[in-house]
Amino acid sequence: MSKKLVAYFSASGVTANAAKTLAEAAEADIYEIKPQVPYTKEDLNWMNKNSRSSIEMKDKAFRPAIVDKNADIELYDVIFIGFPIWWYVAPTIINTFLENYDFSGKKIVLFATSGGSGFGNTIKELKNSVSETATINEWKILNGTPSVNQLRMWLNNLEV
Repeated sequence: MSKKLVAYFSASGVTANAAKTLAEAAEADIYEIKPQVPYTKEDLNWMNKNSRSSIEMKDKAFRPAIVDKNADIELYDVIFIGFPIWWYVAPTIINTFLENYDFSGKKIVLFATSGGSGFGNTIKELKNSVSETATINEWKILNGTPSVNQLRMWLNNLEV
């Protein structure tokens, strides 16, 4: 049986709730990807072209600093990584997280929360942030409140 980790970034708490339920369903450890400077409501206003999130997402090379780098990735075979979809992709803080660890030989499974869009170009935007021997797969958009049992059913079909 593989050892699993659910790592997540949540700006407003929605993705955190999904991650906690997923960790329970997958019998996985959990790790929060925390920005060094927390996002405010104003930072997340995608309608404002000068908001922090808008500025970060315009620059694909931007890497927001994270609080720590002690997720012990080497202990896990499968890493679920969750985030809210921003501008049809993962926020650049996910690149920061991926670039701070060695994911060689790891299976990365993406899940997200979204107000309406899918994963878009997320894998393409994240692929250069990990080793060539890591695999990245899209899994689910976890909107609403899927139950532990529902997530277990979905996980059974995932083959992790």
